[in-house]
Amino acid sequence: MVRTTLAGRPMRRRDFVTLLGGSAAWPVVARAQQPAMPVIGFISGRSPNDSEALATAFRRGLTETGFIEGRNVAIEYRWAEYHNERLPAMVADLVRLKVAVIAAIGGTPTVMAAKAATATIPIVFAMGSDPVTSGVVTSLNQPGGNVTGVTFFTVPLGSKRLEFLRDFVPKATTVAVLANPESAVSRTDGANVSAAAQSVGLQAHLINASTEGQIEAAFKVTLERRIDALLVTADIFFLGQRQQLVALASRHAIPVVYALREFVVAGGLMSYGASETDAFRSAGAYVAKVLNGAKPGDLPVMLPTKFELAINLKTAKALGLTVPLIMQMTADEVIE
Repeated sequence: MVRTTLAGRPMRRRDFVTLLGGSAAWPVVARAQQPAMPVIGFISGRSPNDSEALATAFRRGLTETGFIEGRNVAIEYRWAEYHNERLPAMVADLVRLKVAVIAAIGGTPTVMAAKAATATIPIVFAMGSDPVTSGVVTSLNQPGGNVTGVTFFTVPLGSKRLEFLRDFVPKATTVAVLANPESAVSRTDGANVSAAAQSVGLQAHLINASTEGQIEAAFKVTLERRIDALLVTADIFFLGQRQQLVALASRHAIPVVYALREFVVAGGLMSYGASETDAFRSAGAYVAKVLNGAKPGDLPVMLPTKFELAINLKTAKALGLTVPLIMQMTADEVIE
């Protein structure tokens, strides 16, 4: 008895079984033909414990452009924990994984390690130094090559931080500038701020420190020279040592201004700089553009548009300082 037909001929039972078996395999074939989920290599010189908000901002930038972690994109995280010597091996690992793009986040050394590791995998950075003078890109408008990203220009803001420090300590005649001699960015920042201090009649003392012990010694120097205030240059080493810096500033009752709000959250007096959260969100959006086919060399380096002043009133009170009301009103973050 003929039950149905196949291609115009009677279908026998074995034909039906063969057809059923083939149809069961269709989903497997379809799955095999689906494109693999792209993988982002996220590498930072920082620690995951103090970068949660920044990583969230980065993922927000991805999401706003249509990429959601775990749904249509995967992220491989690598954290150097403030040990820059670990960066080359971590980047090499991401290159071996053949990630679709590398997000080099949190410090100039991170970007330089990524750039040295590959000239083919797209790299999107978020960094505080000038990417042109640092040798990361050839031009802000036309980066060229496989690298682009976001800069929050911490170095040019050094003189502005000095202005805020003078508002806090108007009677100051001497200021110390703490720099890391092993960091080109920190050295430049230190030289610029020292020059700016001298131009407004302040006696500037440039003090170098690249270890915990040297930071301890630096504060002893500020006491011996009777320095009125201290400015800490922008450097990832100092960020990793912020608890020590804040504790020493409190112990020796020295007003200190920093580049990043993390210091103020830890108990530091004041910070001023471009919004890192905004920069990391923008970096995530740029990574999404690269995943959608944009060439990094054609994407202009983004400049900061949002700047943040953070003040710790509790610390100011402990130092016997009066924070001008206008500064309290204009500050983006006031910790009481």
